[in-house]
Amino acid sequence: MPIEVTPRITIPDDDYEVAFVRSGGSGGQNVNKVSSKVQLRFFLDRTSVLRDDVKQRLRAACPGRLTDDGCLLVSSERTRDQKQNLDDAGDKLAALIRSVLVPPKPRTKTRPTKGSVRRRLGDKKSTGEKKRGRGRVDHDD
Repeated sequence: MPIEVTPRITIPDDDYEVAFVRSGGSGGQNVNKVSSKVQLRFFLDRTSVLRDDVKQRLRAACPGRLTDDGCLLVSSERTRDQKQNLDDAGDKLAALIRSVLVPPKPRTKTRPTKGSVRRRLGDKKSTGEKKRGRGRVDHDD
């Protein structure tokens, strides 16, 4: 089933692979029999749906999810139902891609105002004088 990221971007079935594995945690006797955890491997290097700049931002945004062969690994074990976990993993992948679609605004350098520099230096001077006053006192009598 294709994963819809936005109305214009849809990830085809060929760009990802799904594996079902046994989930840890609660579930009683059922947890040892049923493979309900979903591991979705998105082939980031070979997908043609995303632009190169989006791929770069996706790599930078989640380096812990990348494998050595250039796959983005998304897993879900939120519920005990395989289908719901599959839908959840697809939603997670779509949310990750959506978060990096818009390039970040470049930072514009700003300078502090003269007044703020004067106040900061005045505060530093008064703090230094206050600390200097806490020094050892000589008792010359």
